[in-house]
Amino acid sequence: MNYEEAIQKIEALQQFGSRPGLERIGGLMERLGNPQDKLKFLHVAGTNGKGTTCVLLASVLRCAGYRTGLYLSPHITDFCERMQMNGQMISREELASLADRVFPVIEEMKSRGEIITEFEAVTAMAFLWYAENNCGLVVLEVGLGGRLDATNVIQKPLVSVITSISLDHTKILGDTVEQIAYEKCGIIKDGGVTVSYPDQKPAALETIRRIAAERRNRFIDAARTDVTELSSDLSGTQLLWRGTRLRIPFLGEHQVKNTATALTVLEVLRESGFSIPDEAVINGCSEAVFPARFEILSQSPLIILDGAHNPDGTAALADAVRRYFSGRQLVAVMGMLQDKDVDDALKNLSGLFARVITVEPSSPRAMNAGMLAQRWLRLGTGSEPAAGFDDALLKASKYLKPDGALLICGSLYLAGDLRPRALKFWNLAEK
Repeated sequence: MNYEEAIQKIEALQQFGSRPGLERIGGLMERLGNPQDKLKFLHVAGTNGKGTTCVLLASVLRCAGYRTGLYLSPHITDFCERMQMNGQMISREELASLADRVFPVIEEMKSRGEIITEFEAVTAMAFLWYAENNCGLVVLEVGLGGRLDATNVIQKPLVSVITSISLDHTKILGDTVEQIAYEKCGIIKDGGVTVSYPDQKPAALETIRRIAAERRNRFIDAARTDVTELSSDLSGTQLLWRGTRLRIPFLGEHQVKNTATALTVLEVLRESGFSIPDEAVINGCSEAVFPARFEILSQSPLIILDGAHNPDGTAALADAVRRYFSGRQLVAVMGMLQDKDVDDALKNLSGLFARVITVEPSSPRAMNAGMLAQRWLRLGTGSEPAAGFDDALLKASKYLKPDGALLICGSLYLAGDLRPRALKFWNLAEK
């Protein structure tokens, strides 16, 4: 099959939804020869910050000379973003070839009543690709939760990493921080090493510590890592790490904490024999690329793209907006999924915008644009729904002042919808 046919096959599995559990993915991997057992992993779970932490780790390890795989979800504009090796996305031809081999197994399992989900299929394809390309190490981002996530079919990773934990996906993972932390900590395997984000909520940190102890893990709180912010502007953030100056192309206090988490993991790898020179850390941090995370698409006009979609994410976004864009008149284009905590997410951003244009992301779970506009109006912010993506950008451009700024936010799905359109609308070069 070709690439387009492969994507159609993969997306057709969406009808089966997301169904937590390891039995199906275990059966699929066994039929494929358990390629994941040939790989070494850094396994990363959490509510927010997983992607940034993964990207930083993979970038530094690549700069240190290791053949490094990176597995992310969801993608922003290109499906192939999900599987990367040494900073390069899987080619469309390789993806199609993997689908040719994996889908006959999926069809055989289906005939026996074992229904594979989209994420399970993609995860299996990724493991096969990394193993056959002799990846020295794979940085593996959890899809949802941890304990019953398809990525958790792996054996003990080199390090289990728990990033910031807060309330999200509460219908699946539980409605307390403790319950969600328990699910995330499902990636902690017996006798391993666990690294935690440096600013966890007390209830989450207590749960992580307890489960790490129960599973005889060495536990490391990244708060112990000596990282100091020196300065920050729209080009990035300058840090001091144990006497070494670093630059990350990310903005916001939460990104400094995500970087501290990644640096702590790298220290663990150094202790276990990995050769990771300071130069690799410096270059890897500087060269990390991750779209839609407070991404500056343009300086003139000033356009920011961010995928924050839950209350903790929008709180961090609001802090960054107040820090970097104080005094500017802000216009927002926003779309959210209806199963998110929309009211609390909006309250965090309330008072920041002169106008909000609402639009529906490309998702069956998208919130109606008119309903989202009404939520903003109830908060006292002028808002109006757009008929579609191009209309949203056109409306926003009419409100955007020369010294103002446009923030596109609310959903990673919306980020994927609007990133290429915004670049085209304002005649911007692809970054």
